[in-house]
This record gives sequence, C-alpha cells and structure tokens, in this order.
Amino acid sequence: MTTTRRLALIAGILYLVTFATSIPALALKSPFLDGATTDPVALRWAVVLELVLAIACVGTAAALLPIVRRGDEALAVGFVASRTIEAAIIVMGVLALLAIATLGDAAASPALVALHDWAFLLGPGILPAINAMLLAPALLRARLVPSAIPIVGLVGAPLLLASAGATLFGAVDQVSSVAALLAAPIALWEASLGVWLVVRGVRDDPRPVAAPVDARAGMLGG
Repeated sequence: MTTTRRLALIAGILYLVTFATSIPALALKSPFLDGATTDPVALRWAVVLELVLAIACVGTAAALLPIVRRGDEALAVGFVASRTIEAAIIVMGVLALLAIATLGDAAASPALVALHDWAFLLGPGILPAINAMLLAPALLRARLVPSAIPIVGLVGAPLLLASAGATLFGAVDQVSSVAALLAAPIALWEASLGVWLVVRGVRDDPRPVAAPVDARAGMLGG
C-alpha cells in the first residue's frame, strides 16, 4: 500500500467515524437538553462521542493535507484550519455539556444550554459548508476523485449556509425536517467522499486544471 493510498484510507475511515459519532451523540444528548430526562449518563456518553468526533474532524484534514496540497496548497491548508476551528467549536459545546451534566439539570442552566446550542450551530451547522468550499474545489481541480463527489459538496455548501442563516434568525429550528433537507447534500458529500476514499482512494498523479489559453500562448511565445 502506497503512502497516498494509506492516507486516503485513514481520511475515509475518519470521515465515516464522524457519522458514527455525531448522529448517536445527537440522539443521546437531545432528551437531556430538552428536559425529557435528568439522567446524565446518556449525556456523558454523548460527550465521549463528540470528543471522538472532534478528533476525527482534525484527523481527516491532517490525512488529506499531503495529498490535496499537490493540487492546491492554499485550499489544502485552509481546509486544515477550517476543520481545526470546527473541532474547537465542538469541544466548546462538549464543555457546556459537561457543565450541564455536573449541575444535573438542563433547566437549571439555560445559559449553558444556549452556549451548547450556539456551538452546535456554528460548528456542525456552518463549518461543514466552509470545509466543502475549500476541499471540494481542490479535489475537483486535481481530479483526485470523481467530479460528481466534489460537485455535490459545492452544491450543498450554500444550502447549508442558508439553513444556518435561517436558524440564526429564528426562521427554522436547526433540528427540524427543513434543516435536515437543506443539510442532506453536505451529508451526502461527506459520506460519499468517505466511502470513496476507503474503497478506491485517490489518483496517485493529480492533474491540475490546465493553464488559461493566454498564459500558455505567452509561454510559447517566450
């Protein structure tokens, strides 16, 4: 197995880990935050899952950096920065969850619940769109994966930002059918990318987009 294949495999597995942790974590913490239960055990398990999620977020970017930078270094480094910020915001939400678990009642700590909710909006609600706008063009330009995969990411990014904006101004709830529908393309982009990286990996010889015609003519003329 080449280094490129190994890094792609690691990135793909970590992408799938983000799904395996984020969805159960939401299911575990929601009843406590909504006041349906005061048992903090499920909340603590959600904390563990979200810590793994944060690590996986950074791991995907770190694994892809040596690959993607061959096509566009600025976008590759930007993706690492964006993923790191996303992980940091997730950890902020985790700290709020731990504080709520210590108090034992979400209703008694509305400020902490609000902190978690805003972290949930800024982290999983907005940063995945920024991630897609950085990573998808780099993958597309270097033709590292089939073009349909990054195109889905580029389509999904503005839809997720629209959903986050609507949530920010109170038009929709972040955990609602409308928000889920708008977030579906980004989820599809990340899931399909993860599966492709695990099953097929990336091209070992990335091909950047050809230079503009006038630039090529200038080089020929020189």
